[in-house]
Amino acid sequence: MPTRTRCFPLAIACAALAGCGYVGEPRPPSLHIPSRIEDLRAFQREDKLIVDFSLPALTTDGEGIKRLVDAELRIGPEGGDWAAGARRIEAGTLVPGPVHLAIPAGEWVGRAVLLRARAAGRKGRFSEWSNPVRLSVLAPLEPPADVKVEGVASGVRVAWAAPPGRPGLTWRVLRGAPDQEKPELLGPSSKPEYVDSTAQFGKTYQYSVQTAMKAGDAEAESAVSKPVAVAYIDRFPPAVPAGLTAVAGVGSIQLVWNPDTDPDLKGYYMFRSAGDQPFARLGELLDSPSYTDRAIEGGQRYRYAVSAIDQSGNESARSAPLEVIAQ
Repeated sequence: MPTRTRCFPLAIACAALAGCGYVGEPRPPSLHIPSRIEDLRAFQREDKLIVDFSLPALTTDGEGIKRLVDAELRIGPEGGDWAAGARRIEAGTLVPGPVHLAIPAGEWVGRAVLLRARAAGRKGRFSEWSNPVRLSVLAPLEPPADVKVEGVASGVRVAWAAPPGRPGLTWRVLRGAPDQEKPELLGPSSKPEYVDSTAQFGKTYQYSVQTAMKAGDAEAESAVSKPVAVAYIDRFPPAVPAGLTAVAGVGSIQLVWNPDTDPDLKGYYMFRSAGDQPFARLGELLDSPSYTDRAIEGGQRYRYAVSAIDQSGNESARSAPLEVIAQ
């Protein structure tokens, strides 16, 4: 019994030692300096500079930030003591996350400017300046005028008037549809026209165009033009069949031609003229590029032509006539 009494405190001490982790070196107190902003971006839209960046959520030593005490953007001509001469613009929020600013560009038109941003933590210490953005500010770009749309066989053609005296312009074409929440960007164009080859027959679309310029440090865009609607209806016949050839056999004439590659092709009609008689259609719609004429008379001169039909009932012109003497 006395032996058990002596061992019990020792067991408690061992258990206590086993339950304790290793205590490392003490960490110095955080300076609460926000991490550097790395995603600053700016471009010009009409008469404003559009600036986006993210306020940091961590300090340089990994501590979380719930709220900053200051956040600023500065903009001004590069050179000399840039920070002292640049205009200060408040971020408008002190909560970590995205910042979006629209700044009047008037005073910098025709000049190159440098933009940088930074933030300060709760002890008032600022981060390093963000990544630099250099921007040449232009006279505001105007949206395209006189936008016109029309359905053509290859899609919907969008055309507009290009302003004179502004070399280096490009354009962005946007398309909206009733089943879309917002217009989609179809693509850029280096000339004042664009053909939307993805348009589908039977649908109504709205097209708008935006002027843009990106050259050196200049990156600018206009407002988007007023949308113009068009109902894309299939009024376009397939291509005229080509390559019609014939082989005259005993009691029959076999005709073949090149397959039509139109995606909505439905079939072909064959036409025949005996001697100098008018052309008349032979039989029903053909689903393949071939036909065998057995209703013939030996020694008779026949002329043949073929047309193509699409799913909407549009018929092409007839091919050039082919003359054959029946055997």
